[in-house]
Amino acid sequence: MKLRTRPDTTPEASPRERAAFLRLVSLLLQYPDDGLLAARDELCRAAGALPVSPGRDDLVAFTGWYRECEPMPLARSYVETFDLRRRSSLYLTYYLHGDTRRRGMALLTLKQRYRVAGLVPPEGELPDFLPVVCEFAALAGPITGEAPLRQHRRGLELIRSALRSAGSPYSLVLDALCAGLPELSAADRAAVAGLALAGPPAEEVGLAPYGPPLGRPFDEMEVRP
Repeated sequence: MKLRTRPDTTPEASPRERAAFLRLVSLLLQYPDDGLLAARDELCRAAGALPVSPGRDDLVAFTGWYRECEPMPLARSYVETFDLRRRSSLYLTYYLHGDTRRRGMALLTLKQRYRVAGLVPPEGELPDFLPVVCEFAALAGPITGEAPLRQHRRGLELIRSALRSAGSPYSLVLDALCAGLPELSAADRAAVAGLALAGPPAEEVGLAPYGPPLGRPFDEMEVRP
């Protein structure tokens, strides 16, 4: 006899609610500058106003920590987590292509996709920076806008695993984001495990730098189911 599973009773978010969720994720994954620090109460209210879902619960928990954390420790935590650790960099094409010519083409393709949708990435920021990708997803909608997130689902899983391994509160933001994306297949999980061990592709000859993340080697990464 085949057991029946309980249907998911969580109501599906409307496009407007989904866009609000993605914009909040985008803000929370940016460096906590003076503007974001001043808006922390508003960010908490925005998380609480999201429709009921596992992702909402994660963002409510994270924004509670975010609001109570002192500015200097919060800034230091961000830099140490995302700027100084290769394994939790927020530049998605790095996980898929490493520092190869393919990454350069992927960055160009992504930038062109943004321009068609009317999004201009911030000056001096690469188009694969996860907050920029989330902002595009909010602007362009689930089908077109979230395509880059789905394309880089394995990279997102690597980031999430690294943040969990480090005990970072930012893992809650990645948990929330991944909860609204397709589940990883068995092949995806195998690929994530292989990438965690071997690292992304490398190509040292004739390659201009694309701002790769700095920090620890990939073999320190831990992949969790």
